[in-house]
Amino acid sequence: MPATPTPRIAVFDMDGTLLDSLPDLAASADRLLTGYGLPGISPDLVRGMVGDGVAALVRRLLAHAGTPAAGIDVQQAVDRYMADYTPRATEQSRPFPGTEYALKTLRDAGWTLAICTNKPVAAARRIVSELGLTEWFDAIGGGDSFPVRKPDPAHLLGTIGLAHGHADRAIMVGDHHNDIFAAKGAHVRSVFARWGYGRPDMEAGATIGADSMTEIPHIAGQLIPA
Repeated sequence: MPATPTPRIAVFDMDGTLLDSLPDLAASADRLLTGYGLPGISPDLVRGMVGDGVAALVRRLLAHAGTPAAGIDVQQAVDRYMADYTPRATEQSRPFPGTEYALKTLRDAGWTLAICTNKPVAAARRIVSELGLTEWFDAIGGGDSFPVRKPDPAHLLGTIGLAHGHADRAIMVGDHHNDIFAAKGAHVRSVFARWGYGRPDMEAGATIGADSMTEIPHIAGQLIPA
């Protein structure tokens, strides 16, 4: 009797892939800077700062502010950002068009679904819950779930493990070079989300690119047939 194949698993980045979360990220960034008496910042500028976790975002915001921000304690600023962002993270954020269709189609085809994000895991779970997406995901690997985070492949591999999957039956969908680098290091097929926040050059190294979430079920089936 043939062995049952290991379930296929689709792992998704969060900001810029599953969710259009830039409006809330940028609003908190603007409030952080103005709260320190610094000039505010536009969403277009924040877009390029997203993808490496909250601490990196805050460091980039303070660097953008220049000399007037030189005396600000970075950890204090991170704490202030999170205190502002956490309760307001879903005021304007929404799943990208086609997200629920893609998740349902994948699940109906037998895929296991997971999230691998550099957001703190508690914040990620809260956002997923508030947006009504919890039912679709078997695991969430946050930026503080493991000793490392993307682009370290151990973050992706750890998330796959949480979902009881295996790298050779997994794909990673993301809009940032961190997602592509993590997938490459983990020997996992990757799909670059062209609809997200990453620059076009970040697609380099991806197995394939996609223009919308609605394409993901078909692409996933091509990359790992049932």
